[in-house]
Amino acid sequence: MLILITVVLLNVWAIPAENVLTPNINILEEINKIVDLEKRIKSMETEMERLKTEKEVPKVAFSASLLTTFGPQSVGPFHNGLHTLIYKHVFLNFGSNYDPNTGIFTAPVKGVYVFTVFSKAIGNHERAVTAGLFKNDQHIVSTHGHQADGFISSSNGVSLLLDEGDKMKVNLYPGQWIFDNGEHHHSTFSGHLLFAM
Repeated sequence: MLILITVVLLNVWAIPAENVLTPNINILEEINKIVDLEKRIKSMETEMERLKTEKEVPKVAFSASLLTTFGPQSVGPFHNGLHTLIYKHVFLNFGSNYDPNTGIFTAPVKGVYVFTVFSKAIGNHERAVTAGLFKNDQHIVSTHGHQADGFISSSNGVSLLLDEGDKMKVNLYPGQWIFDNGEHHHSTFSGHLLFAM
Protein backbone atom coordinates (compact mmCIF):
# COMPACT_ATOMS: atom_id res chain seq x y z
CA MET A 1 0.00 0.00 0.00
CA LEU A 2 2.95 2.29 0.72
CA ILE A 3 4.10 1.79 -2.88
CA LEU A 4 0.62 2.74 -4.11
CA ILE A 5 0.56 5.99 -2.11
CA THR A 6 4.12 6.90 -3.16
CA VAL A 7 3.40 6.33 -6.85
CA VAL A 8 0.15 8.34 -6.66
CA LEU A 9 2.01 11.22 -5.00
CA LEU A 10 4.79 11.09 -7.58
CA ASN A 11 2.22 11.11 -10.35
CA VAL A 12 0.40 14.05 -8.76
CA TRP A 13 3.64 16.04 -8.39
CA ALA A 14 4.44 15.43 -12.06
CA ILE A 15 1.13 16.99 -13.11
CA PRO A 16 1.19 20.71 -13.90
CA ALA A 17 -0.78 22.77 -11.37
CA GLU A 18 -3.40 23.90 -13.89
CA ASN A 19 -4.30 20.24 -14.65
CA VAL A 20 -4.86 19.15 -11.04
CA LEU A 21 -8.45 20.25 -10.90
CA THR A 22 -9.38 19.49 -14.49
CA PRO A 23 -11.12 16.28 -15.63
CA ASN A 24 -8.02 15.16 -17.66
CA ILE A 25 -6.73 13.04 -14.76
CA ASN A 26 -8.24 9.56 -14.47
CA ILE A 27 -7.45 8.42 -10.94
CA LEU A 28 -8.88 4.94 -11.54
CA GLU A 29 -6.65 4.47 -14.56
CA GLU A 30 -3.60 5.53 -12.54
CA ILE A 31 -4.55 3.15 -9.71
CA ASN A 32 -4.95 0.29 -12.20
CA LYS A 33 -1.47 1.03 -13.53
CA ILE A 34 -0.10 0.84 -10.00
CA VAL A 35 -1.95 -2.43 -9.30
CA ASP A 36 -0.49 -3.91 -12.53
CA LEU A 37 2.96 -2.77 -11.48
CA GLU A 38 2.54 -4.43 -8.06
CA LYS A 39 1.49 -7.68 -9.79
CA ARG A 40 4.60 -7.62 -11.98
CA ILE A 41 6.82 -6.99 -8.97
CA LYS A 42 5.20 -9.92 -7.13
CA SER A 43 5.72 -12.15 -10.19
CA MET A 44 9.39 -11.16 -10.35
CA GLU A 45 9.83 -11.91 -6.64
CA THR A 46 8.27 -15.35 -7.13
CA GLU A 47 10.59 -16.07 -10.06
CA MET A 48 13.62 -14.97 -8.03
CA GLU A 49 12.65 -17.38 -5.25
CA ARG A 50 12.26 -20.20 -7.78
CA LEU A 51 15.71 -19.49 -9.22
CA LYS A 52 17.22 -19.49 -5.71
CA THR A 53 15.68 -22.91 -5.09
CA GLU A 54 17.05 -24.25 -8.39
CA LYS A 55 20.55 -23.21 -7.34
CA GLU A 56 20.20 -25.34 -4.21
CA VAL A 57 19.63 -28.58 -6.19
CA PRO A 58 22.72 -30.74 -5.62
CA LYS A 59 25.11 -31.58 -8.40
CA VAL A 60 25.12 -35.37 -8.67
CA ALA A 61 27.29 -37.49 -10.97
CA PHE A 62 29.43 -40.58 -10.55
CA SER A 63 31.44 -42.96 -12.69
CA ALA A 64 33.47 -45.97 -11.57
CA SER A 65 35.13 -49.11 -12.94
CA LEU A 66 35.59 -52.46 -11.22
CA LEU A 67 39.32 -52.62 -10.53
CA THR A 68 41.69 -50.22 -8.81
CA THR A 69 44.82 -52.26 -9.56
CA PHE A 70 46.60 -52.68 -12.89
CA GLY A 71 46.37 -55.93 -14.77
CA PRO A 72 43.51 -58.05 -16.06
CA GLN A 73 41.17 -59.89 -13.72
CA SER A 74 37.81 -61.63 -13.86
CA VAL A 75 35.28 -61.24 -11.07
CA GLY A 76 33.05 -64.26 -10.53
CA PRO A 77 31.51 -66.66 -11.06
CA PHE A 78 29.49 -66.75 -7.85
CA HIS A 79 26.95 -69.52 -7.29
CA ASN A 80 25.03 -68.33 -4.24
CA GLY A 81 22.56 -65.92 -5.86
CA LEU A 82 23.00 -62.41 -7.13
CA HIS A 83 26.33 -60.77 -6.32
CA THR A 84 26.50 -56.97 -6.03
CA LEU A 85 29.44 -55.66 -8.03
CA ILE A 86 31.63 -53.14 -6.25
CA TYR A 87 33.10 -50.67 -8.71
CA LYS A 88 36.20 -49.60 -6.79
CA HIS A 89 38.03 -47.27 -9.18
CA VAL A 90 36.12 -43.98 -8.91
CA PHE A 91 36.61 -41.52 -11.76
CA LEU A 92 34.07 -39.02 -10.45
CA ASN A 93 31.75 -38.86 -7.44
CA PHE A 94 30.12 -35.43 -7.30
CA GLY A 95 27.92 -35.32 -4.23
CA SER A 96 29.52 -38.49 -2.79
CA ASN A 97 26.32 -40.47 -3.39
CA TYR A 98 28.10 -43.51 -4.83
CA ASP A 99 29.70 -45.73 -2.16
CA PRO A 100 32.83 -47.49 -3.50
CA ASN A 101 32.76 -49.82 -0.47
CA THR A 102 29.33 -51.26 -1.29
CA GLY A 103 28.82 -50.49 -5.01
CA ILE A 104 25.54 -48.72 -4.19
CA PHE A 105 24.39 -45.29 -5.39
CA THR A 106 21.80 -43.53 -3.19
CA ALA A 107 19.63 -40.79 -4.71
CA PRO A 108 19.96 -37.58 -2.67
CA VAL A 109 16.83 -35.94 -4.13
CA LYS A 110 13.75 -36.92 -6.10
CA GLY A 111 14.47 -36.53 -9.79
CA VAL A 112 15.22 -38.09 -13.14
CA TYR A 113 18.56 -39.88 -13.26
CA VAL A 114 20.50 -41.49 -16.12
CA PHE A 115 22.50 -44.71 -15.59
CA THR A 116 24.83 -46.68 -17.86
CA VAL A 117 26.45 -50.07 -17.36
CA PHE A 118 29.28 -51.41 -19.53
CA SER A 119 30.34 -55.04 -19.07
CA LYS A 120 33.19 -57.02 -20.62
CA ALA A 121 34.15 -60.69 -20.22
CA ILE A 122 36.38 -63.37 -21.65
CA GLY A 123 34.50 -65.73 -23.95
CA ASN A 124 33.76 -69.12 -22.39
CA HIS A 125 31.51 -72.07 -23.31
CA GLU A 126 30.14 -72.39 -19.78
CA ARG A 127 29.51 -68.81 -18.70
CA ALA A 128 28.50 -65.42 -20.00
CA VAL A 129 28.66 -61.86 -18.77
CA THR A 130 25.21 -61.05 -17.40
CA ALA A 131 24.90 -58.09 -15.07
CA GLY A 132 21.67 -56.36 -14.09
CA LEU A 133 20.96 -52.82 -12.95
CA PHE A 134 18.70 -52.89 -9.89
CA LYS A 135 16.62 -50.19 -8.21
CA ASN A 136 15.85 -51.06 -4.58
CA ASP A 137 16.41 -54.78 -5.39
CA GLN A 138 14.07 -54.62 -8.42
CA HIS A 139 15.62 -55.56 -11.77
CA ILE A 140 15.54 -52.72 -14.32
CA VAL A 141 17.85 -53.59 -17.28
CA SER A 142 20.71 -56.02 -18.00
CA THR A 143 23.88 -56.33 -19.98
CA HIS A 144 24.45 -59.77 -21.50
CA GLY A 145 26.98 -61.35 -23.80
CA HIS A 146 28.00 -64.98 -24.48
CA GLN A 147 30.47 -66.53 -26.89
CA ALA A 148 33.00 -69.36 -26.83
CA ASP A 149 36.23 -67.34 -27.01
CA GLY A 150 37.70 -63.88 -27.42
CA PHE A 151 36.32 -60.90 -25.55
CA ILE A 152 32.66 -59.94 -25.35
CA SER A 153 31.19 -56.59 -24.41
CA SER A 154 27.69 -55.49 -23.63
CA SER A 155 26.17 -52.22 -22.47
CA ASN A 156 22.85 -50.76 -21.46
CA GLY A 157 21.47 -47.48 -20.17
CA VAL A 158 18.24 -46.09 -18.82
CA SER A 159 16.64 -42.91 -17.44
CA LEU A 160 14.65 -43.40 -14.23
CA LEU A 161 12.54 -41.37 -11.85
CA LEU A 162 13.98 -41.94 -8.38
CA ASP A 163 12.73 -40.83 -4.99
CA GLU A 164 15.13 -39.51 -2.38
CA GLY A 165 16.84 -42.51 -0.76
CA ASP A 166 16.30 -44.95 -3.66
CA LYS A 167 19.29 -47.23 -4.17
CA MET A 168 20.88 -48.33 -7.45
CA LYS A 169 23.38 -51.14 -7.92
CA VAL A 170 24.65 -53.64 -10.47
CA ASN A 171 24.31 -57.34 -9.68
CA LEU A 172 26.21 -60.15 -11.38
CA TYR A 173 23.95 -63.13 -12.03
CA PRO A 174 24.80 -66.58 -10.58
CA GLY A 175 27.38 -68.57 -12.55
CA GLN A 176 28.39 -65.54 -14.66
CA TRP A 177 31.54 -63.45 -14.65
CA ILE A 178 32.80 -60.01 -15.62
CA PHE A 179 36.24 -58.78 -16.64
CA ASP A 180 38.14 -55.58 -16.04
CA ASN A 181 41.65 -54.28 -16.37
CA GLY A 182 42.77 -51.67 -13.87
CA GLU A 183 44.65 -49.87 -16.61
CA HIS A 184 41.96 -49.83 -19.34
CA HIS A 185 38.77 -49.86 -17.21
CA HIS A 186 36.53 -51.99 -19.45
CA SER A 187 33.59 -52.53 -17.06
CA THR A 188 31.96 -49.40 -15.65
CA PHE A 189 28.90 -48.15 -13.79
CA SER A 190 27.94 -44.46 -14.16
CA GLY A 191 25.03 -42.19 -13.38
CA HIS A 192 23.99 -38.57 -12.98
CA LEU A 193 21.03 -36.43 -11.98
CA LEU A 194 19.37 -35.08 -15.11
CA PHE A 195 16.95 -32.80 -13.25
CA ALA A 196 15.30 -32.64 -9.83
CA MET A 197 11.51 -32.87 -9.36
